[in-house]
Amino acid sequence: MDNHAAGSSSGGSGDGGAAPRRNSRKPKYSKFTQQELPACKPILTPKWVISVFLLVGVIFVPIGVASLRASQQVVEIVDRYDDACVPANVTDKLAYIRDKAIPKTCTRNLTITKHMKQPIFVYYQLDNFYQNHRRYVKSRNDAQLRDKSKATETSNCDPEATIDGKPIVPCGLIAWSLFNDTYNLIRNNENLTVDKKDISWKSDREHKFGSDVFPSNFQKGPLQGGKILNSTIPLSEQEDLIVWMRTAALPTFRKLYGRIYVDLKVNDTITVNLENNYNTYSFGGKKKLVLSTANWLGGKNDFLGLAYLTVGGLCFFLAFAFTLLYLIKPRKLGDNNYLSWNRPPVGR
Repeated sequence: MDNHAAGSSSGGSGDGGAAPRRNSRKPKYSKFTQQELPACKPILTPKWVISVFLLVGVIFVPIGVASLRASQQVVEIVDRYDDACVPANVTDKLAYIRDKAIPKTCTRNLTITKHMKQPIFVYYQLDNFYQNHRRYVKSRNDAQLRDKSKATETSNCDPEATIDGKPIVPCGLIAWSLFNDTYNLIRNNENLTVDKKDISWKSDREHKFGSDVFPSNFQKGPLQGGKILNSTIPLSEQEDLIVWMRTAALPTFRKLYGRIYVDLKVNDTITVNLENNYNTYSFGGKKKLVLSTANWLGGKNDFLGLAYLTVGGLCFFLAFAFTLLYLIKPRKLGDNNYLSWNRPPVGR
């Protein structure tokens, strides 16, 4: 027993009696790890807050006024024609629009209320048309649109992928539903030329739609969705298609139809002979023809100016309210030396 005890005693004191050393994960002290680097830590005193609100108001209000004035200078004429171009004796609008034997020609008269300087932009506007629907947006094949050698690629294009086993170019629901109403504008018995050149993005024409890709087997199915493309013109020159293929984010949108390079004077009467072909009756949509000028701000958009005015006005109001509060009921500020970042680190 003595030997066992002695062995135990000698084994326990083999490390000289020193306590085992622990591996610490504590990082080495530095101003970076302790977040003590120099930094901007402003103290929001009443004078600072009031000054910032005044500065924002002084900047935003003039921008809002300028934006609102620019928007009001844009002349815009909007004419809804989807209901007006259906004969009064027609009760079933859906059957009417699908019947190809019935002529769809319609005449509309527009009166110019303000002088419109060229260029005048011609848009078509659709309401309640959800181009942002997930299945609709995905129903296309970009490789097929860009490269002639990939004309047989129709993935994601169902149900407009093939017809009788042959690939449709361009395939997909977006191309199939291409807008196909047409407009012919006349002033004083003279046709107004609508220039349809360069209405699409240059990057789309050069990089997304091939100059050697031609439509084939397009709109050959039992149900025609929209415009029939000319099979002798490459997709890079089919600008109506390129404009349509850039899908809209909202259910109400406008797309550029063309430009008029003629000034329109006050009280001019524009006669529009249009073909009411596009079916919006099946989903309760609306169709509108829009004539609009533009300036440095773009088209007519009151929202931007009103938003700037609202924010600027609110900042002025808050600055005034805080000023009254500061003058009527002032509050003594504490000593900044007691703030944690102003105290020297302890034990360093």
